[in-house]
Amino acid sequence: MPEETRREELTGSPPTLRPEQFRFVRYRLDGSVCRMTLNRPEHNLLNETLLKELAAGFESLHGKEDVKLVVVDSAVKVFSAGIDIGEYTTHRVFQMLDAFHNLFIAMLEVGKPVLTVVNGPALGGGLELAAFGDLVVATPKAKFALPEITIGVFPPLATTIFPSLVGPKLALELVLTGEPISAERAKELGLVNRLVPEAQLEPTVNELIARITALSAPVLVMAKKAVWEGLGLSLRDALRHSMNLFLHELYRLEDSQEGLRALIEKRKPQWKNR
Repeated sequence: MPEETRREELTGSPPTLRPEQFRFVRYRLDGSVCRMTLNRPEHNLLNETLLKELAAGFESLHGKEDVKLVVVDSAVKVFSAGIDIGEYTTHRVFQMLDAFHNLFIAMLEVGKPVLTVVNGPALGGGLELAAFGDLVVATPKAKFALPEITIGVFPPLATTIFPSLVGPKLALELVLTGEPISAERAKELGLVNRLVPEAQLEPTVNELIARITALSAPVLVMAKKAVWEGLGLSLRDALRHSMNLFLHELYRLEDSQEGLRALIEKRKPQWKNR
C-alpha cells in the first residue's frame, strides 16, 4: 500500500499534494523566490484541482525561511477567467468554496509577500486571486471584472477585502454591476501597484524581486502581518496591535538588531533571516 494512502487511512485526512504532482501549476523555487505559474489553457479556469495545487504550493513554504517572495503569474494569455462553472454546481459548490477559501487562508498563513503579475484578463475569482497579492504588476492587456452578480451569485472574497482596498462605494459598484474595468482604471482605484507596457513587464517584475529579496525574510513577514491584521480594527486598536508586534516580536529578531547596528555603523546589513 502506498505510504500516502496508508497515512490517509490512519489520519482520516487526504495526503498533501507535492509540487511535482501538480497538473495546472508550474512550481519553481529560484533562490529566495517561489514562482507559481497558472497553466490551465486556455483561460486558467479555477477548478478544484488548480485551487488545491495553489494552496499546497503556499503550504509547502512553511519552514522555508530562505524564501522571501512568492510570484504568481500565468503561462497563457489570460491571468484567470475565474471559477470553472462546469464544477460550480449544486453538488460541488461546497467543495469548490472550501478549496477557494483554503487557498486564501494558505496565502495568509504562510505570511510571505506575494507578487501577482497580470498580463491579461483577471475575472471573478481570477481578480480576487490577483488582488490578494500584496503587490500587483499589470500591463494594459489586463482587464478586471467581478461578473458573478450576472449569474446570480456574489464574489465572497471581493466582498470581504475590496471595501478596504478601494473603499465601500467603489467595491459596491464593482460587485453590484459586474462591469469590467481597464488596467488604467484598476491602477487609479488602487487594485494595481504598477502599470507598465508589456515590454517593461519582465524588467519591472525583476526589479521588484531584487528589491524585496534584498531584505530580511522575517521582517517582511511581520510587516505584512502588521498591515493585514490591522485592517478592520479601530485606529486605536490597530496602533496598539502594530506597536505590540513591533516591540514583542519584531524587535526580538536578530535581523532587527542587525539592521540598527548596520545603520549606526554605516554599512550594509548582513541578514541571517531570523
